[in-house]
Parts: sequence; structure tokens; C-alpha cells
Amino acid sequence: MAAPENGAAQFNATGEAVAKGTLVLEMPEVPRERIEAIIQCYPPERRYALAVMQDMQHSFDYLPRTALELLAEYMSFPLAQLYSMATSYKALSLKPKGRHIIKVCDGTACHIKASLNIIDELDRLLGIRPGDVTPDGQFSLETVNCLGSCALAPVVLIDGTHYGKVTLEKLSGILESYKPGGECDG
Repeated sequence: MAAPENGAAQFNATGEAVAKGTLVLEMPEVPRERIEAIIQCYPPERRYALAVMQDMQHSFDYLPRTALELLAEYMSFPLAQLYSMATSYKALSLKPKGRHIIKVCDGTACHIKASLNIIDELDRLLGIRPGDVTPDGQFSLETVNCLGSCALAPVVLIDGTHYGKVTLEKLSGILESYKPGGECDG
């Protein structure tokens, strides 16, 4: 985490200005050699841009700016178009995600069954809102339109595991199992 120095302006991982005193997640450094190794696996043709970005996402858990710049140069592709692609696909992220990804369904059935209360409780327990990562990098929170488990509303998905009929009382126990040393922390 970066702390403001001498009253200097602070920016979050996506370059947006943040309120004074807000914790800012520092972007992990990705060695240029690792980026180049992924890029070199593909011919320098634009049709492979998405595949390269998917491989980068898989390797780094986000798309580092340096990686997109190198890809744009390698493929003679405008950087703005790569950013457009990266922001169009939910599977791609321009900022690092937490070790454990929490997805809260906010589809119609889950919304009616108080999914917003689940989100508020996650904020209380972890101190994050949708799109944020905990300061320790353990959890990130996202909302999704539907997880296809409407009969189990409200539904929370953590690292691919579905939790149905989640209550505020159950939520802290579920999270405990994903904290370091918990049964799901692997």
C-alpha cells in the first residue's frame, strides 16, 4: 500500500484520483521477460490480440499497462483498441484481483432476496465495495447479473464454489474458511 507523501495527490490502480487518506493498491511489478515470452508465442497478427491478453490475464491475474504497450508495439495495433477490448470482456481486468474472488449475484431473484445486504455486509467485514480489493490482497469483490442458481438466492460465488441461501449470519463463517489458514485457503 502506498501512503501519500507530503500531501501529494494519490491515484488508484486505474489512475483515478482518490480521497486523501485512502489506501492505494500498488501494482505488482511484472518482469518484461515474462510479458515478452507470452507475446512471442503468437504471430504478430491482430487476430491473436485477444488470445494474448487472455494468456496475460491467466499469468498475471490482470493486464499490466506495460504488457498492453508491448503487445500494441508487437502487433502494430493501437493501444486504445487493446484497452477497448480489455474493458469489453468481463474475464479481463486492468487492475489486480484478490487471491480469492467473491462474486455476489445481483440478478432479479437474488436482488429480491437482499443481495444488496450481502454486499453491505461484505463491506462491513472486509472493507471493500464491488470492484475493490482488500488492502492485504486476499479478497476482491464483484457483482454479477446472474449465476443461474435462482432457486438458491441469494447466491455468492467464491473461487468457483457456490454458496446458496446466504444469510448475513452465514457470511462471516464462509469468509473465515478463505482467510489464511482456513480450510478453503489453498
